Amino acid sequence: MDLKNKKITVIGAVRSGVGAAKLIKKVGGIPFVSDMADEKQLKEFVDELQQENIKFETGGHTERVYKCEMMVVSPGVPNDAPVLVNARKNHIKLINEVELSYRYCKGNIIAITGTNGKTTTTSLCGHVFNQCGRNTFVAGNIGLAFSEIALDVEENEFVALEVSSFQLDLIDKFKPKVAIILNITPDHLNRYDESIDKYAESKQNIYENQDAGDYLILNKDNGTVLKYLKDHKSKSFYFSLNDELDNGCFKRNERIQFIKKGKEVFSCNVSDIKIKGEHNLANAMAVICAAKIFKLDNHKIIKALKAFEGVEHRLELVREIDGVKFINDSKATNIDSVWYALKSFDEPILLILGGQDKGNDYEQIKSLVLERVKKIYAIGSSAEKIFSFFHSLVKVEIKKSLEDVITMVINEARKGDVVLLSPACASFDMFDNYEHRGEVFKEAVNSI
Repeated sequence: MDLKNKKITVIGAVRSGVGAAKLIKKVGGIPFVSDMADEKQLKEFVDELQQENIKFETGGHTERVYKCEMMVVSPGVPNDAPVLVNARKNHIKLINEVELSYRYCKGNIIAITGTNGKTTTTSLCGHVFNQCGRNTFVAGNIGLAFSEIALDVEENEFVALEVSSFQLDLIDKFKPKVAIILNITPDHLNRYDESIDKYAESKQNIYENQDAGDYLILNKDNGTVLKYLKDHKSKSFYFSLNDELDNGCFKRNERIQFIKKGKEVFSCNVSDIKIKGEHNLANAMAVICAAKIFKLDNHKIIKALKAFEGVEHRLELVREIDGVKFINDSKATNIDSVWYALKSFDEPILLILGGQDKGNDYEQIKSLVLERVKKIYAIGSSAEKIFSFFHSLVKVEIKKSLEDVITMVINEARKGDVVLLSPACASFDMFDNYEHRGEVFKEAVNSI
């Protein structure tokens, strides 16, 4: 892709948008960044654009956005946003930041998507590959934007790339060496016309351009992944917690095994995987599949699995006080994530739920709440909905803030309890993002 002296509009001035603009400038293009939010909300990113001498506008999209040869769209911008509808009418080519970055990345891309577990799996993948001596960047919908590192990756290096459905909506030639689909469950349906069909089809775009020299790793236990599986040319491996496989990774009793063409090429103990929960066994098995595709050393893989402690805001142990564990699972922004979180603890749970609802069906966790939850603290704009659903099943109390919850929990929790922030909702009604929500929770806990 030759962008030299070409005018490129970037829609969205947050992390990926700024990264895309900087990449465009580095390769000789002329970027212009536009965002609906005001300059005060975008201060951190505006400062960066000014330092780079990149022109931008905030507070809305003017006609200037259409004076370009191509438009790069940030993942937070819906496909039906008026600015994109108008761009299509003006026959302006639309791509996303992942597609742009892919065109300039020389390395091997291991792309990871799924409704849940993307961040943990991407982080674990980067950790395992680096510990096995393969220089690997971790980027995408986690930490660094892909565009921030794309030009730095050499041919023999790797990128563990977390990609959301939003980032797969506008791909064109994007072709990862390895594509992983961890799971597909209902989420973000407000963006996909309340249709899991459209959401699932978007996830399947991850392997659309792969050929016979590429690899596809799939969750054998997730019916939705298999239901929407399209014809593909790439070689397939599966992972499963339930079934033994001839070509893939599975759990047998307390062992994890990877079988290739009927022959065992890797095995370890379940206890070698440090991160908690059966869902994390599945995540680890997906990474083991990728590691063995590139023939990484078995002993080094096991050593890396034993050392990986998980990621911030995902079942993160913040502190234990007088036998009470405080767990930050702020990244649990849907019901499925909360289901996994509740399954991860045998102790009685004091559960913090709530935030910006995305059409949650709490029926999915009803039996687990009855079995494991002592009390629910409901916060945010969905608090009344949560109270209405659960108050006849378990004690529920509505609180105005996380700080208020922690103040009450100090008096109500008993030795052996788990205080679990696993909101099942987006954070934007009260916080900047899920990271901000997690940080506020941790500050409140650490102030005790």
